[in-house]
Amino acid sequence: MLKKLVRRVILGKGSQHQQQTGASDNTQGDSSSYTHQKLERELFTNEQQLRQSFSQCSDVVFRKIPLPNMSEILIVFIDGLVDTKMIDESVLNPIILGGSKEGGEASNPEQLILTQRIPASNMKKAVSFTEVEKGLLSGNAAILVDKVPSALMIDMKGGASRSIEEPTSEGGIRGPREGFTEMLRQNTAMVRRKIKSPKLKMESLVIGEYTQTDIVISYIEGIAEEAVLQEVRSRLKDIQIDAILESGYVEEFIQDAPYSPFSTVQNTERPDTVAASLLEGRVAIFIDGTPFVLIVPFTFWAGVQAAEDFYNPYLYATATRLIRIIFLMASLFLPSVFIAIVNFHPQMLPTSLALSFTQAREASPFPMVIEAFIMEGVFEGLREAGIRLPKAIGSAVSIVGALVIGQAAVQAGIISAPIVIVVAGTGIASFTAPRYNVGYAFRMLRFPLLLCAGVFGLFGITIGTLAILLHMVSLRSFGVPYMSPLAPVASVNMQDMIWRNPHWAMNKRPNLIGSRNPTRTPKGQKPKP
Repeated sequence: MLKKLVRRVILGKGSQHQQQTGASDNTQGDSSSYTHQKLERELFTNEQQLRQSFSQCSDVVFRKIPLPNMSEILIVFIDGLVDTKMIDESVLNPIILGGSKEGGEASNPEQLILTQRIPASNMKKAVSFTEVEKGLLSGNAAILVDKVPSALMIDMKGGASRSIEEPTSEGGIRGPREGFTEMLRQNTAMVRRKIKSPKLKMESLVIGEYTQTDIVISYIEGIAEEAVLQEVRSRLKDIQIDAILESGYVEEFIQDAPYSPFSTVQNTERPDTVAASLLEGRVAIFIDGTPFVLIVPFTFWAGVQAAEDFYNPYLYATATRLIRIIFLMASLFLPSVFIAIVNFHPQMLPTSLALSFTQAREASPFPMVIEAFIMEGVFEGLREAGIRLPKAIGSAVSIVGALVIGQAAVQAGIISAPIVIVVAGTGIASFTAPRYNVGYAFRMLRFPLLLCAGVFGLFGITIGTLAILLHMVSLRSFGVPYMSPLAPVASVNMQDMIWRNPHWAMNKRPNLIGSRNPTRTPKGQKPKP
């Protein structure tokens, strides 16, 4: 009996406060659950509760308008999240002037609110304190009237925001110059301008206990696979976290292989890349507050493709894509192959070249594999310093630092000159990655391969390469094999893998992603000679 009484006191059930306020069953709990109650008819009670919820919040504005022979009107908004000019024009003027700008008989401001005749495009009613609080935190203005147990929420998002600029992480010579911003609806609108179809769907949900971050799932109905959509919805709804501040939070939650160096989720800040992916049957995930949009499923071959490949002539695009892949492989294998050949298989080198390497290493006190680790670490440190420093001096520091440190190390006899050349060539090759996150795996796996080459030579490189390939083949991205269409082999999808067919010849969508609507262009349609 005593336990039941203590529990009722802790939970607030059966208390005198509940009897006085008439709280419903779904709002039983501690004092914080009062915000789930319905709005009261008395404006004073509603105002006091909102002031209590937003206590010590100096950016929350309460504007009470006393009108003659009428009930009071309360306007609540958060300064910085709303456009105050819109509030003056669309809310204050119609209420104070009675909504009559043509000199006729003034309308009743109370009826103006009840009938939602405020000149604003997006309005909705809120009947609970929770709805009002969420609306205010989302950039809405709330209008409450005495003797009315509801509030009118008006969407007036505003405040300072970054203008549309060219994306910095995915530059190109040809193609659109617009990139996503931190405004969610601005980003979805940029994609909507490219795909003018009602089949482009935008599903909204909210994640984050404290941040209440708005997230939009975008796909094209009839093209995207329903199984992929259900998996995306399921993984997003399963996220339990207090805050979502950037798309990287969501990316880590929904990845298929969280411990793999290869990312199974693509991120981009280009609207044209998102539009092209949606037309292939993929799903895009927009997160409010970040210019990076997530795209799933994601395969390895999509990671080595640049948006510019589809804007240039297909022969040139194929050649540049082939060069890009060769250089990416060189960024992974060049240091380890050099170490393996010089240390274990010098007979593979011409005699003069082998003698030159031996002479260059006479003054070096470290084994060649240690030299490679040192120079690779210094190069990665300089690369990171160039990113973190201000743009005006970042590139200069990284380039000058590499030249000065490399030259000084060679002259001091700490590092041999061939290692400096190999590491510099490897760094340049790594810059050919079209997407920054794709280069992560190559940069990380370069060091284990160096260790294998320094211990076992070419045999160690072979074992390491097989392990990498087996891991890549086993990966999945929302049910799609990571190495498709090469493993498993799907010849119909190879029209846009290493080489790119002309647009008029790519008449089929990837059948592992968008098999619901496989036809992209009429078969046989080609330019006239």
